[in-house]
Amino acid sequence: MAKVRSQSPKTSQKKSGSSVDRIYEQLKQMAMNYQFRPGEPLNEVELAASFEVSRTPLREVLNRLVAEGLLDFVPRKGFSCKPLDTKRVFDLYEVRCGLEMMSARLATERATDEEIEDLLHVWKQAAESFCTLTPVECARCDERFHEQLAQLSRNSELLHTLQNINARAHYLRLISMEQDHYRRTTCAEHHLILQAICDRNSEAAVNCMSAHVTLRQEQLVEVIKEGVARLYMT
Repeated sequence: MAKVRSQSPKTSQKKSGSSVDRIYEQLKQMAMNYQFRPGEPLNEVELAASFEVSRTPLREVLNRLVAEGLLDFVPRKGFSCKPLDTKRVFDLYEVRCGLEMMSARLATERATDEEIEDLLHVWKQAAESFCTLTPVECARCDERFHEQLAQLSRNSELLHTLQNINARAHYLRLISMEQDHYRRTTCAEHHLILQAICDRNSEAAVNCMSAHVTLRQEQLVEVIKEGVARLYMT
């Protein structure tokens, strides 16, 4: 009778780590796109069954998403998606504005001419088809632009924080990108930001970035209303 080989601890750990990474990426995308209704408890048993894993790696991922601000956890109630309330979104966009302005200033001061030229070339290519892309593609393209600019700041903490903000604001960015006017404005404003950076004019770069990322209060309220309405449409 053939002996059944037991898994080595290293093999078991590798599989466990792979499961956690896989679940994390999928659940993160679901939370970013509000595939769970805000405030409604997540069914851990159903989620574990759908991912074909035990609740241990699932819990690890859920706790990680709580730490990243994409989910909430309340004792005896469990995990749920973050609410789309106005105050929270305003706070998020306020922080994003400050980060983006710092990113523009530092990139202007620290990036090499070659790096700036590369980003300018990449964005010119993207801008040619930007208005014909799907809203999902537009949102991802816009996020990449801002994160690539943050990389040029040479500040890893700034980049990491901006990536987190982008994940938490992704759903609202997606809704905004459905508007043709918003897409055209995005293209024009990205060009102005890059031009100021090319000129090594940090003050102009910061001002252009501030104008670009600051939505008027009434605009933001309308985007939030639209987002909430879609979540509860039958």
